[in-house]
Amino acid sequence: MTYIPSKKLTDNAKTVLEELNTRTEPLKPKDRMAIPAQEMPSQDPAVRRCNMEEVATGYTAEQAKLEAERCLQCKTAPCVAGCPVAIDIPGFIQAIADGDNQKAADILKKDTLLPAVCGRVCPQETQCQAPCTVGKVLKDIEKSVNIGRLERYIADWEREQGLIETPAVKPETGKKVGIIGTGPAGLTVAADVRREGHSVTLFEAFHKPGGVMVYGIPEFRLPKAIVQKEIDTLTAMGCKLETNYVVGRTRKIADLLEKDGFDALFIATGAGLPRFMNIEGENLVGVYSANEYLTRSNLMRAYDKERAATPIFDSEKVAVLGGGNVAMDAARTAVRLGAKEVHLIYRRTEVEMPARVEEVGHAKEEGVIFHMLENPKRILSDEKGWVSGIECLRYELGEPDDSGRRRPIATEGSEFEIEIDTVIVAIGNDSNPLIRQTTPGLETNKWGNIIADESGKTSIDRIYAGGDIVLGAATVILAMGEGRTAAASINQMLAK
Repeated sequence: MTYIPSKKLTDNAKTVLEELNTRTEPLKPKDRMAIPAQEMPSQDPAVRRCNMEEVATGYTAEQAKLEAERCLQCKTAPCVAGCPVAIDIPGFIQAIADGDNQKAADILKKDTLLPAVCGRVCPQETQCQAPCTVGKVLKDIEKSVNIGRLERYIADWEREQGLIETPAVKPETGKKVGIIGTGPAGLTVAADVRREGHSVTLFEAFHKPGGVMVYGIPEFRLPKAIVQKEIDTLTAMGCKLETNYVVGRTRKIADLLEKDGFDALFIATGAGLPRFMNIEGENLVGVYSANEYLTRSNLMRAYDKERAATPIFDSEKVAVLGGGNVAMDAARTAVRLGAKEVHLIYRRTEVEMPARVEEVGHAKEEGVIFHMLENPKRILSDEKGWVSGIECLRYELGEPDDSGRRRPIATEGSEFEIEIDTVIVAIGNDSNPLIRQTTPGLETNKWGNIIADESGKTSIDRIYAGGDIVLGAATVILAMGEGRTAAASINQMLAK
């Protein structure tokens, strides 16, 4: 990805729009596909690598309208089928093309509580944009209509205009619902259940609500003020919030139902237990899980070194192990925390990386050094037990494994060392076992994820679950889809 100054992008959009406005006939499909895909304005890489401000600055009105004009308004709407919550994508995009931003916002809000979040962090290139007809005809997915960017534009426009309204709440029913976890699944259920007039209490283990959107995703990708705005909407609806409340320790599931009078519970505790590689040296000083590293920076603001109560080690040379979005977040955070070198080590090629293409491009622009087809064998230490380096093996790709990606095979005798003082392990997460261990009768699978049926119901009556605690580590929009389904089931049960 190449950085282009925002002014140049805006000027280009204005020029093309002026040309389109001189036309007297409606645009034909071939005319729409000839409109260039609009790049997202962003901070210069040399500037943004030194601050925590959001990288992408968002579409201008001209860019949004021009991008919306690229949509073919397909009758089959394959983009909707690719969206986990089935947003009326052609509808909200047509409203933007017509210049009716309020209508676009209203259409979005019918199906999504978090458009400003999803527009920023969801992997649209593998969901709604993957089946886009424009991208398929042009044989380039990067030329699909930029649905996520348009979603973000409308959500930001509504917020900046001060037009966000508190959803209407039906008369009180006297029924109580507890939501355990305040990530995207939990917030979605809270909103949908509260709309029906049920009392809602959200329980959050940390001192701030928002789940992975707050502790996991960095400020430069998702400003925390945007997440807080959604929390504020819920409290304005009458939802109660209990922070520093660890269900399973502060209170057990059974107590919430039997002693505290909750009529239903929704478990949305996510997948927050980090995985490690189980290699020599992982217990050395200077080895972090990505969860710890990002939580220290995001939730505890360790990047604000003059005022942070929980500072973080000043690394010189960092190795990040993994190839997903969390690995990109950790690597780009290390850059902003002042590391002179950040090495991202991944055992497959860039093609197989699960991280968003945009995030990979941004990381490269910011100076992260990519090591493809390499993987650590052991972490090295100095005489004091601190990380001093990492020994890696080179790999090649064999036949596809169960994931459909080609299996990495180590090359014997290919060991080499990189001088490192910090290692961040970002190879995935499992579910925290606390609720499972303290809730007899709650069925889980071999990975520790709660088993829930198609309605979100678990093995225990009145207890529902969704999001990463059921799916394993997934995406914001998938968690929201799970939450929407479970909320409908809870509302149906409580209506009996």
